[in-house]
Amino acid sequence: MNCDPHPMTSPNTLGRDLRALRSSRKMTLEDLAARLDRSVGWLSQVERDISTPRLSDLREIADIFDVPLSLLFGNAEAPEEEKGRIVRASARRVMGEQDKGLVETLISPDLTDSFEVIHSTFQPGSSRPRPIGRPTQEVAYLLSGKLDIWLNEEPFTVSAGDSFRIREQSYRWANPYQEPAIAIWVISPPVY
Repeated sequence: MNCDPHPMTSPNTLGRDLRALRSSRKMTLEDLAARLDRSVGWLSQVERDISTPRLSDLREIADIFDVPLSLLFGNAEAPEEEKGRIVRASARRVMGEQDKGLVETLISPDLTDSFEVIHSTFQPGSSRPRPIGRPTQEVAYLLSGKLDIWLNEEPFTVSAGDSFRIREQSYRWANPYQEPAIAIWVISPPVY
């Protein structure tokens, strides 16, 4: 007997990801439909994979959720038994390059969990000069390289093997070093 409360009998879909994004932002169907100037019925059908949104709808949804458009184009092909359970390195979803010099990919199979796992590569010489904050709890583990971070404007330098936590506070980063810094992030709730 399968006791899993979230059985993975169907593949990851755009509708499931949109519902997860909307829920993580505490938006109702009515809220999002109003912002899109679309009906609640249409949005409900999109979330249930009955209707397919136009590209212009997807662009607007990406803007509303502040995520890269590429996030909404689904997962790479995978054998049926792996869908929703296994993410091959070659099949990770690119989250886009939101900050110049930062490339992020989704390690999680989809956005339907209460957290997401992200693989981030901070290129040498890149930085996020302005602090950002988001209502999340995050833990990052540096796999390789070095990275300068500011948590609520307090400076730190982390190296391979170090980790740090961000808990609803502002942060920014810089990689003034000669090699890429690669990190794995666990973020709750999902923000992409």
